[in-house]
Amino acid sequence: MILPLLLELAAAGHRVPIGADLVLHEEPDPEQVRLDPGRLGRVIEKAARRYRTPLGLPLMDLRLEKLDLLSALGIPPEVTDGFHFREAPAEEAVARIAQEEDRPFPPACLAQQGAIGYISAHTDLVPIGMAIGPFSLMTKLLADPITPLALMASGAAGQEDGGGRLAASALRMALATVLRSVRAQTGAGARAVILCEPAVSVTYLSPRMMAGAPQVFERFVLEPLRQVRRRIEEAGADLILHDCGQLSMDLIRTLATELRPVMLSLGSSRRLWEVPAAVPDETVLYGNLPTRQFYSGAAMPEEEVRRLTRELVDRMRATGHPFILGSECDVLHVPDAAKAIRGKVEVMLEA
Repeated sequence: MILPLLLELAAAGHRVPIGADLVLHEEPDPEQVRLDPGRLGRVIEKAARRYRTPLGLPLMDLRLEKLDLLSALGIPPEVTDGFHFREAPAEEAVARIAQEEDRPFPPACLAQQGAIGYISAHTDLVPIGMAIGPFSLMTKLLADPITPLALMASGAAGQEDGGGRLAASALRMALATVLRSVRAQTGAGARAVILCEPAVSVTYLSPRMMAGAPQVFERFVLEPLRQVRRRIEEAGADLILHDCGQLSMDLIRTLATELRPVMLSLGSSRRLWEVPAAVPDETVLYGNLPTRQFYSGAAMPEEEVRRLTRELVDRMRATGHPFILGSECDVLHVPDAAKAIRGKVEVMLEA
């Protein structure tokens, strides 16, 4: 379990971005590195050494579970990003995905697992996995995930027909796929898994829906997340929950108290110093500088990065809550702004 280490890092004022993508794009052939377990592992190690952290923070590639799911149905990888189910798949197809845990993984997924194995076997870093959450994966499988959720929340007649049945089938497939991914990553040596649920937000789950139809939130969000947490814990690893969506304090409170992640990573839409009142005392908070804007010299000059860093450090220190300063999400490579982005990450680490 890595909670003692995270608490120690927080007490020491540790700072670290989710920055493997920046290092990946220093390679001459980054897309090939994504498919090579050893090279990808070395990129993760290089990122950890550069940012002076004992955490082997992985590449945040939230396409992998969708790629794995659709590969089981014979859908070619080149169309997976834009693929959506238009109607509920046959029960046989849903059952195949739910039961077929031992089918081969696509090469990109195998590289992810192999990179974890590299970190575990060849470095002194803490190997950490990464997966999309079941709800967020479900939303990626549907062209319109909002309407069926709204209909189910409203109790409209026929809510389990058409879109409702499709959403339920997509969730079953998504949960099975995420459980399979987590099993493989912890089996490869991950001591924690960052579970990313950006769609668990007011965009898909409005405050009105949460208040009027808590059963939808329970069915589509909480119960699947509990199953994933159990799978992680049964493997002797820890849950790190990442949600960079637009969140109400009620959503934060529910996620933190129901799932009790060792670390909670939030996007910059929240003032992080307001969050400690809603989360358990031992849950480390991570984030949440607006690193998505680092590409822009106008929106986020270096001096503003410095100011925001100092403000966040000071305000979080005043709360007394364990905190690791970092990025609001992964820091992505932008070709025309790569040097500026790397410079602003260094400002974040030093200011």
